Amino acid sequence: MTEPSTVPDNTAPLHAYAERIADNNLAPLWERLHTLITPEPASAAVAALWKYDEIRPLLMEAGELIAAKEAERRVLVLENPGLEGLSRITTSLYAGLQLVLPGEVAPAHRHTPTALRFVVDGEGAYTAVEGERTVMHEGDFVITPNWTWHDHGNESDQPMIWLDGLDVPMVQFFDASFVEPGADDSQQLQRPEGDSRARYGSGLMPVGRVPTSHASPIVSYPYARTRDALEQMRRAEEWDPHHGLRLRYTNPDNGDYVLPTIGTFIQLLPKGFETANYRSTDGTVFSVADGSGRTIVGDQVLEWKKRDTFVIPSWRWHRHIADDEAVLFSFSDRPIQEKVDLWREELG
Repeated sequence: MTEPSTVPDNTAPLHAYAERIADNNLAPLWERLHTLITPEPASAAVAALWKYDEIRPLLMEAGELIAAKEAERRVLVLENPGLEGLSRITTSLYAGLQLVLPGEVAPAHRHTPTALRFVVDGEGAYTAVEGERTVMHEGDFVITPNWTWHDHGNESDQPMIWLDGLDVPMVQFFDASFVEPGADDSQQLQRPEGDSRARYGSGLMPVGRVPTSHASPIVSYPYARTRDALEQMRRAEEWDPHHGLRLRYTNPDNGDYVLPTIGTFIQLLPKGFETANYRSTDGTVFSVADGSGRTIVGDQVLEWKKRDTFVIPSWRWHRHIADDEAVLFSFSDRPIQEKVDLWREELG
């Protein structure tokens, strides 16, 4: 026989107390602690897939409705279904697909959010960053560090589409958002194309260089060179059971991440390769540079192919299966998490 509880029921008095102190802009921690400090990550973001074949016609329709200059940036935001209305693909990152048509210029501006571009479709358009123009090709990774002037243009005869990734939610969290328009649509070029890669991307460094930014001095990381690096690793058969062959883009100044708030990676999965289960605290955005396959996230199956984009939220078990040889570009907030000792992974 169960003994009656001797603990008095104080639910009603506590509820009345919470309502009363609310007028003083106060709240009882004991009612909120379980949602503030959770036993493990409890992101509202969900795993999601954006199929390029479905998005491209919508982007081209936008191209008929609004000019790049009028829009300033003609972009379709990839909004996580679990974060509706927030313009976020993860809780800390923004992503979108940008279209620049032949003959167009997306005018110069600068802003405090840091940005990356990963070229999804087309070649021949350019991005200019701090006076250096780089012509882009499929699979190229281009950076726009915090508060640097940048503009885009397309002098080719075909549309150009790339994936934008920005740390906008982080900047908003710190209430540190600033943007400034340029005086002209296109900035004055100060260095020849490829200058930053020639200076800093060959295992050499100018004597006396003093870094002025936490970001990499290299503007563009071409896909051709990245793919060569993956092929060299393939010869050594250094296959990781959880990632295949995975490389991190690095800053030649210090060997750190290319951008201080966004980590960027590229990985190769040979045909038929299935990774072991894996999860980490950094919600990660993937862009399929080559191939096709599936990613299993819990009981959800994301079937992807070249040019598709998908996202895996924080601390969700997942594994990749390559139906054909696949190359995945990815980015996350891992640099920030590592620097404040929050990043964690678990191997299945």
